[in-house]
Amino acid sequence: MKKNASIGLLAILLLFGYLFIPKIVQRLSSNTTVDSSRTVKPGYDELRYIELNGTPKKVPEFLFLNQDSLYVSNEDFKGKVYLAEFFFSRCPSICPIMNKNMKILYDRFAERDDFAIASFTIDPEHDTPSRLKSYAEGYVDKANSWQFLTGEKEAIYALANKGFNIFASINPAVAGGFEHQGYFALIDREGYIRSRADQYGNPIVYYMVIDQEDEAEQGVDQLLVDVEKLLDEK
Repeated sequence: MKKNASIGLLAILLLFGYLFIPKIVQRLSSNTTVDSSRTVKPGYDELRYIELNGTPKKVPEFLFLNQDSLYVSNEDFKGKVYLAEFFFSRCPSICPIMNKNMKILYDRFAERDDFAIASFTIDPEHDTPSRLKSYAEGYVDKANSWQFLTGEKEAIYALANKGFNIFASINPAVAGGFEHQGYFALIDREGYIRSRADQYGNPIVYYMVIDQEDEAEQGVDQLLVDVEKLLDEK
Protein backbone atom coordinates (compact mmCIF):
# COMPACT_ATOMS: atom_id res chain seq x y z
CA MET A 1 0.00 0.00 0.00
CA LYS A 2 2.81 2.40 0.99
CA LYS A 3 4.66 1.45 -2.19
CA ASN A 4 1.63 2.37 -4.33
CA ALA A 5 1.21 5.69 -2.49
CA SER A 6 4.85 6.53 -3.06
CA ILE A 7 4.56 5.75 -6.76
CA GLY A 8 1.44 7.96 -6.99
CA LEU A 9 3.17 10.86 -5.22
CA LEU A 10 6.18 10.51 -7.50
CA ALA A 11 3.93 10.62 -10.55
CA ILE A 12 2.25 13.82 -9.30
CA LEU A 13 5.63 15.47 -8.67
CA LEU A 14 6.87 14.50 -12.12
CA LEU A 15 3.70 15.88 -13.73
CA PHE A 16 4.05 19.17 -11.79
CA GLY A 17 7.66 19.49 -12.88
CA TYR A 18 6.80 18.80 -16.50
CA LEU A 19 3.96 21.33 -16.60
CA PHE A 20 5.09 24.20 -14.41
CA ILE A 21 8.85 24.29 -13.83
CA PRO A 22 9.66 25.40 -17.44
CA LYS A 23 7.21 28.30 -17.03
CA ILE A 24 8.75 29.34 -13.70
CA VAL A 25 12.25 29.21 -15.20
CA GLN A 26 11.08 31.26 -18.20
CA ARG A 27 9.59 33.94 -15.94
CA LEU A 28 12.72 34.14 -13.82
CA SER A 29 15.00 34.35 -16.85
CA SER A 30 12.87 37.08 -18.45
CA ASN A 31 12.43 38.91 -15.12
CA THR A 32 8.64 38.79 -15.37
CA THR A 33 7.75 37.27 -12.02
CA VAL A 34 4.49 38.61 -10.59
CA ASP A 35 4.00 39.70 -7.01
CA SER A 36 0.91 37.83 -5.83
CA SER A 37 -0.18 40.85 -3.76
CA ARG A 38 -0.68 42.91 -6.93
CA THR A 39 -4.01 43.18 -8.66
CA VAL A 40 -3.68 42.53 -12.37
CA LYS A 41 -5.56 45.26 -14.24
CA PRO A 42 -5.07 47.39 -17.35
CA GLY A 43 -4.84 50.65 -15.39
CA TYR A 44 -5.59 52.83 -18.44
CA ASP A 45 -8.67 54.53 -17.03
CA GLU A 46 -6.63 56.79 -14.78
CA LEU A 47 -3.35 58.56 -15.40
CA ARG A 48 -1.05 58.11 -12.44
CA TYR A 49 1.21 60.58 -10.68
CA ILE A 50 4.88 59.64 -10.59
CA GLU A 51 5.76 59.57 -6.91
CA LEU A 52 9.15 60.09 -5.31
CA ASN A 53 9.26 59.21 -1.60
CA GLY A 54 5.48 59.37 -1.56
CA THR A 55 5.31 62.82 -3.15
CA PRO A 56 4.04 63.42 -6.70
CA LYS A 57 6.98 64.45 -8.89
CA LYS A 58 6.91 67.88 -10.50
CA VAL A 59 9.10 69.13 -13.31
CA PRO A 60 11.78 71.30 -11.63
CA GLU A 61 12.28 74.93 -12.53
CA PHE A 62 14.19 75.64 -15.72
CA LEU A 63 15.03 78.61 -17.94
CA PHE A 64 16.34 78.21 -21.50
CA LEU A 65 16.35 79.96 -24.87
CA ASN A 66 14.02 78.78 -27.59
CA GLN A 67 14.48 78.77 -31.37
CA ASP A 68 13.42 82.42 -31.50
CA SER A 69 16.03 83.42 -28.89
CA LEU A 70 13.30 84.04 -26.32
CA TYR A 71 13.61 82.86 -22.73
CA VAL A 72 11.20 80.06 -21.84
CA SER A 73 10.70 78.64 -18.35
CA ASN A 74 8.57 75.95 -16.75
CA GLU A 75 6.14 78.71 -15.78
CA ASP A 76 5.37 79.26 -19.48
CA PHE A 77 3.89 75.76 -19.56
CA LYS A 78 1.68 76.20 -16.51
CA GLY A 79 -1.97 75.62 -17.35
CA LYS A 80 -0.96 73.51 -20.37
CA VAL A 81 -0.64 69.80 -20.97
CA TYR A 82 2.76 69.27 -22.53
CA LEU A 83 5.25 66.68 -23.72
CA ALA A 84 8.99 66.80 -23.05
CA GLU A 85 11.88 65.06 -24.80
CA PHE A 86 15.68 65.22 -24.94
CA PHE A 87 17.23 65.15 -28.42
CA PHE A 88 19.89 66.83 -30.58
CA SER A 89 19.63 68.15 -34.11
CA ARG A 90 22.60 66.21 -35.52
CA CYS A 91 21.36 62.89 -34.11
CA PRO A 92 21.78 60.15 -36.74
CA SER A 93 19.83 57.45 -34.94
CA ILE A 94 16.72 57.71 -32.76
CA CYS A 95 15.92 61.46 -32.83
CA PRO A 96 14.42 61.45 -36.35
CA ILE A 97 12.09 58.64 -35.24
CA MET A 98 11.22 60.44 -32.02
CA ASN A 99 10.40 63.69 -33.78
CA LYS A 100 8.51 61.95 -36.56
CA ASN A 101 6.24 60.65 -33.80
CA MET A 102 6.24 63.97 -31.95
CA LYS A 103 5.01 65.57 -35.18
CA ILE A 104 2.02 63.18 -35.14
CA LEU A 105 1.13 64.47 -31.67
CA TYR A 106 1.80 68.07 -32.68
CA ASP A 107 -0.50 67.78 -35.69
CA ARG A 108 -3.27 66.35 -33.51
CA PHE A 109 -3.16 68.93 -30.70
CA ALA A 110 -1.27 72.05 -31.89
CA GLU A 111 -4.43 74.06 -32.49
CA ARG A 112 -5.23 73.95 -28.79
CA ASP A 113 -3.93 76.81 -26.66
CA ASP A 114 -3.57 74.47 -23.69
CA PHE A 115 -1.15 72.04 -25.37
CA ALA A 116 2.61 72.40 -25.90
CA ILE A 117 5.86 70.53 -26.54
CA ALA A 118 9.30 71.10 -25.01
CA SER A 119 12.28 69.61 -26.86
CA PHE A 120 15.55 70.08 -24.97
CA THR A 121 18.79 69.69 -26.92
CA ILE A 122 21.59 67.74 -25.26
CA ASP A 123 24.09 69.28 -27.69
CA PRO A 124 23.78 72.97 -26.75
CA GLU A 125 27.24 73.94 -28.02
CA HIS A 126 26.12 73.13 -31.55
CA ASP A 127 22.36 73.64 -31.20
CA THR A 128 22.21 77.42 -30.90
CA PRO A 129 18.83 79.17 -31.23
CA SER A 130 19.49 79.87 -34.91
CA ARG A 131 20.32 76.23 -35.64
CA LEU A 132 17.26 75.11 -33.71
CA LYS A 133 15.22 77.59 -35.73
CA SER A 134 16.32 75.91 -38.96
CA TYR A 135 15.64 72.48 -37.47
CA ALA A 136 12.22 73.53 -36.16
CA GLU A 137 11.08 74.76 -39.57
CA GLY A 138 10.74 71.14 -40.63
CA TYR A 139 8.17 70.55 -37.92
CA VAL A 140 6.36 73.62 -36.61
CA ASP A 141 4.34 76.60 -37.70
CA LYS A 142 3.58 77.98 -34.23
CA ALA A 143 6.54 78.63 -31.95
CA ASN A 144 4.34 78.76 -28.87
CA SER A 145 3.16 75.17 -29.46
CA TRP A 146 6.54 73.45 -29.89
CA GLN A 147 9.54 74.94 -28.13
CA PHE A 148 13.05 73.81 -29.10
CA LEU A 149 15.21 74.75 -26.14
CA THR A 150 18.93 75.25 -25.55
CA GLY A 151 21.10 76.69 -22.80
CA GLU A 152 23.81 75.85 -20.29
CA LYS A 153 25.03 72.29 -20.78
CA GLU A 154 25.15 71.57 -17.04
CA ALA A 155 21.58 72.80 -16.55
CA ILE A 156 20.26 70.70 -19.44
CA TYR A 157 21.95 67.53 -18.24
CA ALA A 158 20.77 68.12 -14.68
CA LEU A 159 17.22 68.53 -15.96
CA ALA A 160 17.45 65.31 -17.98
CA ASN A 161 19.24 63.03 -15.52
CA LYS A 162 17.99 64.40 -12.20
CA GLY A 163 14.87 66.39 -13.00
CA PHE A 164 13.24 63.84 -15.29
CA ASN A 165 15.49 60.80 -14.70
CA ILE A 166 15.75 60.38 -18.48
CA PHE A 167 19.32 59.35 -19.24
CA ALA A 168 21.48 61.60 -21.43
CA SER A 169 25.25 61.76 -21.72
CA ILE A 170 28.19 62.67 -23.94
CA ASN A 171 29.76 59.57 -25.47
CA PRO A 172 32.22 59.99 -28.36
CA ALA A 173 32.12 56.24 -28.97
CA VAL A 174 28.51 56.23 -30.23
CA ALA A 175 27.06 57.61 -33.45
CA GLY A 176 26.59 61.36 -33.15
CA GLY A 177 28.66 61.60 -29.95
CA PHE A 178 25.72 61.56 -27.54
CA GLU A 179 23.50 58.87 -26.08
CA HIS A 180 20.03 59.26 -24.63
CA GLN A 181 16.77 57.42 -24.13
CA GLY A 182 13.88 57.49 -26.57
CA TYR A 183 11.23 58.57 -24.08
CA PHE A 184 8.58 61.27 -23.97
CA ALA A 185 7.38 62.63 -20.64
CA LEU A 186 3.76 63.67 -20.20
CA ILE A 187 3.15 66.66 -17.90
CA ASP A 188 -0.18 67.96 -16.65
CA ARG A 189 -1.41 71.54 -16.25
CA GLU A 190 0.14 71.86 -12.79
CA GLY A 191 3.56 70.62 -13.84
CA TYR A 192 3.22 67.05 -12.50
CA ILE A 193 4.62 64.13 -14.50
CA ARG A 194 1.84 61.68 -15.30
CA SER A 195 1.50 58.34 -17.06
CA ARG A 196 -0.79 55.40 -17.58
CA ALA A 197 -0.21 52.21 -15.61
CA ASP A 198 1.08 48.84 -16.71
CA GLN A 199 -0.87 45.60 -16.42
CA TYR A 200 -0.03 45.39 -12.71
CA GLY A 201 -1.20 48.90 -11.87
CA ASN A 202 2.27 50.46 -11.72
CA PRO A 203 2.99 53.72 -13.62
CA ILE A 204 4.96 53.18 -16.81
CA VAL A 205 6.50 56.61 -15.98
CA TYR A 206 7.61 57.50 -19.53
CA TYR A 207 6.41 56.62 -23.00
CA MET A 208 8.78 54.75 -25.32
CA VAL A 209 8.37 56.41 -28.71
CA ILE A 210 10.91 54.47 -30.71
CA ASP A 211 8.86 52.29 -33.03
CA GLN A 212 8.83 48.70 -31.76
CA GLU A 213 7.92 46.02 -34.27
CA ASP A 214 6.83 43.50 -31.62
CA GLU A 215 4.36 45.89 -29.96
CA ALA A 216 0.77 46.12 -31.19
CA GLU A 217 0.34 49.52 -29.53
CA GLN A 218 3.13 52.05 -29.92
CA GLY A 219 4.00 54.78 -27.42
CA VAL A 220 2.71 57.47 -29.75
CA ASP A 221 -0.64 55.64 -29.91
CA GLN A 222 -0.81 55.63 -26.12
CA LEU A 223 -0.03 59.34 -26.00
CA LEU A 224 -2.72 60.22 -28.53
CA VAL A 225 -5.18 58.84 -25.97
CA ASP A 226 -3.49 60.04 -22.78
CA VAL A 227 -2.83 63.63 -23.86
CA GLU A 228 -6.53 63.85 -24.64
CA LYS A 229 -7.36 62.54 -21.16
CA LEU A 230 -5.24 65.21 -19.47
CA LEU A 231 -6.69 67.92 -21.69
CA ASP A 232 -10.15 66.83 -20.58
CA GLU A 233 -9.20 67.02 -16.88
CA LYS A 234 -10.50 70.11 -15.14
